[in-house]
Amino acid sequence: MRILLSILLLFILVFNYSAQSSDTNLMVRHLTEITKTKGFRHFLNVDLLNKTADYISNDFKKYADTVYFQEYQVNGLTYKNVICSFGTKNKDRIIVGEHYDACGAQEGADDNASGVVGLLEIARQLKGKKLNHQIDLVAYTLEEPPFFRTENMGSYVHAKSLKDTKTEVYGMISLEMIGFFKEEKRTQDYPIGLLKLFYGSRGNYITLVNKFSKGKFARKFSGDYKKTKLLPIKKFNGPKALPGIDFSDHLNYWNFGFSALMLTDKAFYRNKNYHQVTDVMETLDISKMAKVIDAALVTLLGI
Repeated sequence: MRILLSILLLFILVFNYSAQSSDTNLMVRHLTEITKTKGFRHFLNVDLLNKTADYISNDFKKYADTVYFQEYQVNGLTYKNVICSFGTKNKDRIIVGEHYDACGAQEGADDNASGVVGLLEIARQLKGKKLNHQIDLVAYTLEEPPFFRTENMGSYVHAKSLKDTKTEVYGMISLEMIGFFKEEKRTQDYPIGLLKLFYGSRGNYITLVNKFSKGKFARKFSGDYKKTKLLPIKKFNGPKALPGIDFSDHLNYWNFGFSALMLTDKAFYRNKNYHQVTDVMETLDISKMAKVIDAALVTLLGI
């Protein structure tokens, strides 16, 4: 009887993991739709930004309780964040966000179509799940230059709206470049050379990036995410002034006092295609990217 129960428990665990695992074929289809376009997803190409926003919205609508655009004006043009919500009966919420625009005339596969796919796969797998918090998935516009670090960033607009409405936010996760991995030595750089002694020279891991005084949510999420052990995972804590630590949408949630962190493959410290025409989907490791997403899902469901 004990052996039978053990086998049954193992079957349940395997079944649950399979039901929650990301679909790599679907991920490739999403990446193709988002990156292999006529034109590029930059701030001057509003039509393509809107087309991308519509693609994200239409996919969200297959799974989410609520889907809507958060529109705002910049220089007489309308830009929009795409937001969907799960578990709306819960009092407080967790934000999982990423930007869908790219920097200039390039596909922006890792930066940041990989994050878009992360949101879409999390949305698909959240459908019908019982949650302890409301989870809002937000695809931001205008993260890239010339609007980075300005009030025109989509994440600034969204974070400010939460602050203005006194929304109870448990925390925020930024999915910033989650698809580029290398097993070879000397494929990982750092803002401070000595860090290589602690983190190694292989770009084969995903990083949980936190500032000092990270807050309850970021501390809890980081610890639980690392416990999933679905892929090599490393945590990094540093001062906010350290170059690169706030190079994504989480910076605006920090600025409004929310607990937030960045989940990343280390961007330009690893991926030399960063902001280059060579940032194409063929350079991404889809299998490891799926594990990054799966670990996020497992953590969100348990937090």
